[in-house]
Amino acid sequence: MAKGPAKILNSEVLYTGKVFRLQRDTVIEPGGVQVERDIIIHPGSMVVLPIFEDGRVLLIRQYRHSIGELLWELVAGRKEPDETFAVAARRELLEETGYAAKRIRKLVRVVPTPGFVNEWMVIYAAEKLTQGAAQPEEDEKITPRIFTLKQVDSMIERGTLRDAKSIVGLMYYMRYVKKFR
Repeated sequence: MAKGPAKILNSEVLYTGKVFRLQRDTVIEPGGVQVERDIIIHPGSMVVLPIFEDGRVLLIRQYRHSIGELLWELVAGRKEPDETFAVAARRELLEETGYAAKRIRKLVRVVPTPGFVNEWMVIYAAEKLTQGAAQPEEDEKITPRIFTLKQVDSMIERGTLRDAKSIVGLMYYMRYVKKFR
């Protein structure tokens, strides 16, 4: 297969919303095939793993309409155009949990749905936490809860923690940073 980016022959915006844009590109892909691809253009997101001094972590539970369920997740949100991922991570942590972090460090950068979304997610560890008042957006009904790594590991194993970004962030942290198990 040839290397390099696709050659874009035509790009048409089909929809522009508050969170993303949908466009249809006609391209010649590196393998020489001409195709139409519908792509969601997204500004990027950040995910935050709040870690307490004793090693416990904070998850939040919130309703996700797209799947009609309440999910346990890490803190996450969309990056605003004028923000860096790290600044957005600090903002979302404060908004959703009330915690501020003296230290924030990048764990991993992932592409959650590369088949049709150009979104990058940057996952951060937030440490040396101080508690304040949460400042959720009007439509956010969030329940925070602190878990041990053993509890989180069990939730992943049992399938009760199903959010992909959270599983990636937690497993990366447990495997490569904490050396859990």
